[in-house]
Amino acid sequence: MHHQKKSILNVNLTTMKNTFFGLIFLSIIWLSSCGGSLKSDQVADSSDPKAIQTEQSVPASEEKAANTSTPVATGEGTVVKLTKAMFLEKVYDYEKNPKQWTYKGDKPCIIDFYADWCKPCKMIAPIMTELSEKYKGDIVIYKVDTDVERELAQFFGIRSIPTVFFCPKEGEPQMAQGALPKETYEKVITEVLIKK
Repeated sequence: MHHQKKSILNVNLTTMKNTFFGLIFLSIIWLSSCGGSLKSDQVADSSDPKAIQTEQSVPASEEKAANTSTPVATGEGTVVKLTKAMFLEKVYDYEKNPKQWTYKGDKPCIIDFYADWCKPCKMIAPIMTELSEKYKGDIVIYKVDTDVERELAQFFGIRSIPTVFFCPKEGEPQMAQGALPKETYEKVITEVLIKK
């Protein structure tokens, strides 16, 4: 009887230990992506030569730079934080025309959907600031806080952050998920947005 209790206790401890480590593993995976994935119809088509590949990650050198917070202001050469009202005025009025994308800006733009608590979002924040300076006068870079502007995030089906929209002056926007290296953003800017 004593031997049977001891083996049951060992089985229960082993099961508890396996469950605990399994939960830790799943938590790490979930936290590294900052949420779930987008709807399958919104993911870039890999057969499209202009589709944005998102399997890359930000190099460690750029990740270190992300630990500093970057102020967000309005104007040329800075990242502009958008509210819903500003979005409807400067980017796309989905309330008047929800089925047809009509870009309202006079320059192509990048829209970074982010949250303050998201580590990958913090990794790309300094990259967006650098790009706003480098391409000053050619593009505008916007940020949308998904925790504050929930209606915008819901309308565009944002389920994983960071999600970045690349909006040319004409044509449909393209989307990328995850923290990408600066070179990837630059390639999309030159090949899709400003076509240099």
